[in-house]
Amino acid sequence: MKVILLGEIKGKGGEGDIVDVAQGYAENYLFPKKLAVAATKGELKQLEQRRNNIAKREEKRLADANALKATLDGKQVTVDVKVGDEGILFGSVTAAMVADAVKDQLGVEIDRKRVELGKPIKVAGAHTVAISLYREIRAEVVVLVGVTAEELAAEAEADTEAEVEAAPEAEEATEEAAE
Repeated sequence: MKVILLGEIKGKGGEGDIVDVAQGYAENYLFPKKLAVAATKGELKQLEQRRNNIAKREEKRLADANALKATLDGKQVTVDVKVGDEGILFGSVTAAMVADAVKDQLGVEIDRKRVELGKPIKVAGAHTVAISLYREIRAEVVVLVGVTAEELAAEAEADTEAEVEAAPEAEEATEEAAE
């Protein structure tokens, strides 16, 4: 059954799109929630008249999503949780916790359903998390779990010092192996 979408539906399309869906899905879900209308001749004529307004709204949504992406991309948020001896969490960090941390620390309110964790975070450290803003526009936020930014910087500095110290030893070993 062909329908005209009246709003954004994940996996189907955006406002004004004409899509083919199952009749039961349309009659039992889309029509009662006013997310779509049947694609009749009259509705298609009305859609052509509304195309300009739909394009303006779409342009505004894209601009807002890109501005939000610029605000969020690459930023760090800290989630405070209890961590065991081995760096394993008691419980896990969920999408709702990440959304709350972004709201508290960056001042940007996002829906927890837009946070793409994949699987819950169960280990302390820095984790990159994608946030779906609009259609294909995604921002990436670094979530620090059970550590602070200062601790993470000190740890990274210690790792680079260890690599610098190990580099001459590795060169000597390769020179000896070559002889």
